[in-house]
Formats: sequence, C-alpha cells, structure tokens
Amino acid sequence: MKLVHQINIAFGVAMVLVLSITAVLIHYVLLDHFIGTQKQDMKTMGSYLSANLQEVHSPTLTVSEALPVSIRQLSPAYANIQAIVSDENGNIVSNGTALEGTTAAKPLVTGRTDISTSFTEAPGVAGAVTSIQGEPVTGVGLKELWTGSDRRYLVEVSTLPQGKLTLLTPVSKIKEIEQALLVRLLLVFGVGGLLMLLFSLLITRKLIKPLMRLKEELQKVKGRQFSKVKLVKASGEIGSVAQTVYDMAGELNRFNSAQKQFFQNASHELKSPLMSIAGYAEGIRDGVFEGDSVRKGLDIILSESGRLRNIVTEMTLLAKLDSEEDIYKASPVNLKELILETTERMNPQLVKKDIQLHASYDELEQLSITADRDKLLQALINVVANAIRHADRNIYIHASVEKGQIRLTVSDDGKGIPEELLPYLFHRFVKGKDGDSGLGLAIARAIVERCGGWITADNRREGGAQFSFGFPVSV
Repeated sequence: MKLVHQINIAFGVAMVLVLSITAVLIHYVLLDHFIGTQKQDMKTMGSYLSANLQEVHSPTLTVSEALPVSIRQLSPAYANIQAIVSDENGNIVSNGTALEGTTAAKPLVTGRTDISTSFTEAPGVAGAVTSIQGEPVTGVGLKELWTGSDRRYLVEVSTLPQGKLTLLTPVSKIKEIEQALLVRLLLVFGVGGLLMLLFSLLITRKLIKPLMRLKEELQKVKGRQFSKVKLVKASGEIGSVAQTVYDMAGELNRFNSAQKQFFQNASHELKSPLMSIAGYAEGIRDGVFEGDSVRKGLDIILSESGRLRNIVTEMTLLAKLDSEEDIYKASPVNLKELILETTERMNPQLVKKDIQLHASYDELEQLSITADRDKLLQALINVVANAIRHADRNIYIHASVEKGQIRLTVSDDGKGIPEELLPYLFHRFVKGKDGDSGLGLAIARAIVERCGGWITADNRREGGAQFSFGFPVSV
C-alpha cells in the first residue's frame, strides 16, 4: 500500500475515534446538564407553587376552593412537568382535587395547560398510578416515586398544609431533547470531519509529493545516472534529505568521473614506460643497438622499470589508504624529529639543486601529533620533493599552533602553482610542469586526512607555492 494511502487511512481512523469519543462524552455531559437544569427548574417551580397554595388554609383542597395559580413568569423549561397533590401517606387527593383527568378537574396551574397534572389513577388502589403523560407506571405508589427507585422519572416533593405536592417529569422527554441536540452536533461533527479529511488529503499530497519526486531521483542514483539527479524543492526535514541526496549524487558523479580519469591516466602512465622497455628490449634482441647504444638501452630499461615499479607501489598505497583500516597505525609523533628526518632524506636532492631548506618551530619543539609516523613522513617527503622541483633557491618549513591546531607550512620561492591547476592539484595523476607520476600529492592528502588533519595549497603574495597542513594537538 502506498504511503499516501497509509497516512490517509491512519488519519481517518484517528479522526473517527476522536469524534466518537467526543460524541459519547458530549452525550453524557448534555444529559447530565439537562437533568441538573430540570431538577433545578422543578425545585424552583415547587417552591413557587407551594408558596401560592399555602395561602389556602383548608386541610383539604376542593374544586370550589381551588385557586388558579398563574406562572406566566416562570421559565418555558417547565413544560412537561406534572403536578400531583397527595396526603402524607401518598394517597392522591381525589375529593375535588384540581387534577386533570377527572370529571370535576380544573387545571392546577393556569396560564400553561401543558404544566398541569395528567395521570391515570389505578382503580381501587389509593395512591397508585398506572400512567403519567402516557408513560406506563405499573402499580407504583407515590412513596416509591419519592424514593427515586423508578429512574424513568425526575421527582421533586414539596410540603403543603394539605399534604404534599409532587412534581415529576419523564426522563425520556429530557433524553429526546438531548438526543435532538446531539444529532445536530453529530451533523456538525460530520461536516467538520469531512472538511478535515479533505484538508488532510491536500496536506498529505503536499507532503508526499516531494517524497515521490525524491524516490524518482534515487532511482537515477540506483541507475548510476548521477549527473541527471535534480534537487527536489521541499521544506523541513524532507528538504534536508533532498539536499543530502543531491549532494551525494554530485559526489558520486565526481568520484565516478575521477575513477574513469584515473584509469585513463593510469593506463597512460603505465603504457609509457612499458613501451620504452619493450622498444629497447626488441632493439637489443634484433641487433639494432650496438656498442655503447646497447648499454644505454639497458640503462633506460632499468630506469623505466624503476619508474613503473614506483607507479605501481604508489597506486597500491593509495588503494590501501582508501580501503584498509589496519594499514594505519597511530602513535605520538614528535613534529621536530619528523621535520629533521625529512630534511636528512631530501638532503641529496637539495644539494644537487643547490637549494636551502629553512625550518622554524616558534619555540614549540616538543609539539607532537597522533599519526602513523611512517605514513606521515611519506606525506611530508612528497610535499617537500614537489617544492624542490619548483623552488629557485629556498624552501621554508614552519610549525606553529593556531586556534588550537598544529599548523605546518611548506613554501618555496618558485613560480607558484598555475591558477587553473589549483582546484585539481591533489587529484590522482594530476601533475604540472616537471611533475613525476602525479600521485605524490594525492597520497599526501590521503595520509593527512587519515591522521585527522587537512592539507591545502595556494600561492604566496611574494611568489612561490605554499602547502599548509593542520592537525589536532596530541594530548
């Protein structure tokens, strides 16, 4: 099932549950409110009627003595309230009592005929009622209604000089009102729920659409079509993921291009010495070279073989640095000792080209770096060898601590690095004028990054190139 359908179903189910629980709660709250309001109205009506009926001081209430009691001032909520006058024992007053339903009856209350007594007395049973406003009451006496045992009625009892005034109303009437109001609320809920569902569909579509587009871009990544991946416009976390996917595709595209370029350059670098070796070997075999030419040819074969060996060794080292973890063995490395050993190893080349190497430490001779000593020495030798090829007279190595990092710079007084070459200087098989294999600086960068550091290259204002290293201080 699609994610958009799952979200819509989940939202719909959640909304139905919430509305159902809300409807049940509203049902009971409304019912409780109406019952409480009706009880209060009955209490108010009982007090009003008692105060008016107590003006009659006769022990019995006859038709001739019955006083019309106007309640025009009372609330309309008194509709469906029934009144019964009885003695203390619950016997309904039948001698001229103002009760609707008898031949001599008059309304107990004038002004609203629907607020009058309307009941049927059980024949031959004093105080027993068979029905009240059509509600069947099977042999129930008023005393039992007074106790509240019959939950179908709300009852309010007031004391009169003539006996007791009982006000009652069927609960079913209250429930009818509550249910009518509840139906209207449910209709409102239904319309609101439908609008919310439509709104959720629009929001879900807006949220899911970027995900569907992101899926299409990921399919391009799966098909190795890195250059065709586009940035999906979105906000929030989806936008962050889309940006990450776009950046990842760009990196993969660059890596893929670099790998193709690497194989092309590697085949070219390997092909050149192999052709020289094969050419001179065939010439010597076929007698093309004689005398000193033979020796010269053998020297070239040995030289090209050594160059071929160096290229293969450097390619193998790069591959191991990229893939193998156990090739790197970290330990504290004293920076001054590292620079001194680099100078000693490069001294023959320095003397040969009459170049001076100047090292300074800012009085921080005890600085140390956590790194693989042999690998880091190889990286520094590669950078210094590059500087020797391009320097005129001087090379400078300077070590310092800046912003909590050890900073090491190697600079020369040569012509500097061509601007078009700077962005690709650390790529494999990228070399400038008088370059060697084009792998030395790539190896240096791989080693420095494995040490947790960084390396950059730029040109100095006063002329010449400058390589900068940065390492965390070893604790």
